[in-house]
Amino acid sequence: MPRLKDKYDNEVVSSLTKEFDFKNHMQIPKLQKIVVNMGLGEAVQNPKVVESAVNDLTAITGQQPIITRARRSIAGFKLREGMRIGCCVTLRREKMYEFLDRFISVALPRVRDFRGVSSKAFDGNGNYSIGIREQLIFPEIDYDKIDKIRGLNITIVTSAKNDDEGRALLKHLGMPFRK
Repeated sequence: MPRLKDKYDNEVVSSLTKEFDFKNHMQIPKLQKIVVNMGLGEAVQNPKVVESAVNDLTAITGQQPIITRARRSIAGFKLREGMRIGCCVTLRREKMYEFLDRFISVALPRVRDFRGVSSKAFDGNGNYSIGIREQLIFPEIDYDKIDKIRGLNITIVTSAKNDDEGRALLKHLGMPFRK
């Protein structure tokens, strides 16, 4: 059992129940999935970029990503429908908890000048999104083998009804929010 899942079951559930006065255990917010997305705008000129991005995401998440394709053509960006322009991974269950644990305890402290993540990046339904500027903060990435520094987006989807419940859930799980 992942360490963060064990913490959720033993500590977070009881503290959230007291904080929000839930009557039913099904009301308690929990993590549903984590989506890690890497958009590759430069893949329009150089299609080989997608393979290295797929390798990076596979190393970071431990799961094979799917390649996202352009839905429609945009002449201003020299983009054609069906071109490969990114990759995406959806993590659930144990892999989700393992990834979030590594992200909070290992990767985030490696960010330069880190003072905490913004507590305003919620979408109104309790889901949290964060953008990472470089994939080097993950220890799985070998610095010598990368060809270019790329960013990625991480979306944490919860079953919370509003932002306050989602913020409390992530705070109890150890997310370092800015004061």
